[in-house]
Amino acid sequence: MNLKDFFDALDGTWPAASYRRLGPVTLREGQGGGSRVSAATIDGAFTPADLDAAEAAMRAMGQKPVFQLRPGQQALDETLAARGYAVLDPVNLYACPVALLCDVPLPRVTVLSVWEPLALMLELWAEGGIGPARIAVMERVKGPKTALLGRHNDKPAGCAFVAIHNGIAMVHAIEVLPTQRRAGMGRWFMRAAALWAQKHGAHTVALMCTKANVAANGLYSSLNMTVVGEYHYRHLPTETPK
Repeated sequence: MNLKDFFDALDGTWPAASYRRLGPVTLREGQGGGSRVSAATIDGAFTPADLDAAEAAMRAMGQKPVFQLRPGQQALDETLAARGYAVLDPVNLYACPVALLCDVPLPRVTVLSVWEPLALMLELWAEGGIGPARIAVMERVKGPKTALLGRHNDKPAGCAFVAIHNGIAMVHAIEVLPTQRRAGMGRWFMRAAALWAQKHGAHTVALMCTKANVAANGLYSSLNMTVVGEYHYRHLPTETPK
């Protein structure tokens, strides 16, 4: 899997409400779904006028100007920094073969797979800040997808979302209740995602994790997932969405 495949799968499994090309810029309409579906990306060469136009277009959508910076975009990164853009949420990109996470049987009723999400799952996500705008992102996915409900000691433990694009199963929106943490639920979510993905023909499991989340990075490394790349955002901290 190359990085283009990864970013294509990101758009396919966590899609913006709409996409529009503006010169070298791809604009995303996020409708409140967060930076991942709102950030503009730039392919190839760009000019200050391209950045001006992208900023104006994002503001016209009622969005704060945010750009996603991918590997090899140092010139863009430096240009945005000079325009007052601050770094936001550096992210590690993890991936591994599906089979790597399918070697341990899933204990019965530890993780249930269902689509549409149950009302309980919506409540669990909402407690973690994953509200209707991000649920709408899940609903927009066209390919195979599922929601995972975790249980521990006969009680709800959390939930996650998985979708497949071109053979890559991406895991999003993992949320474990504070009272159920340190019980291995994140590990079971990843194994459940892989088992579901295997049944639906995926060859790779992938996800994004902010570098600041030390515990989660440790979990994915312990599962022998590999950091295949990284990205970060730049935003104007003085601006807020309309």
